Amino acid sequence: MAFHLLQRDRPGAERLAVAMGAALERVRHCDLCNNFSEEPVCALCRSPRRNAHLLCVIETPGDLLMMEQAQCFDGLYFVLMGALSPLDGIGPRDIHLERLLHRANDGVVEEVVLATNFTVEGEATAHYAGELLRAKGIKVTRIARGLPVGGELEHVDSGTIAQAVMERRSV
Repeated sequence: MAFHLLQRDRPGAERLAVAMGAALERVRHCDLCNNFSEEPVCALCRSPRRNAHLLCVIETPGDLLMMEQAQCFDGLYFVLMGALSPLDGIGPRDIHLERLLHRANDGVVEEVVLATNFTVEGEATAHYAGELLRAKGIKVTRIARGLPVGGELEHVDSGTIAQAVMERRSV
């Protein structure tokens, strides 16, 4: 991107540089959900339309955007800003688990939904966070995994099929 802008769109590169500088000055983390915000508490956390009893834990701001696009969750969020990855030197302090515990133990939250990715790092993060939250007496659930909507069995990996079979439900 940098080469393209320098070679073909220098004014665009200048606008991008100014915008990034402004973002670095104004954007911070929301005091409640840890997502990016220009205000101490973001608009989602301030919304009276959200179910304050449900708290969904996700890895990144991009994950929050996808959850909101799906329109399947009406609670609040906590953005970890990453996942546990000991090989990369990312531990519990690096993903704000202490802030998550404080947020989930506020007396309002009744259930924490772990919606980390189904990667090795995401699974480790969900397991670790789940253990910490359960130790505090907080109800913890995990999003389901399985076949994608519209997916065909012949095009799905065997691990996903096996997980879908193990987590089957009555109809």
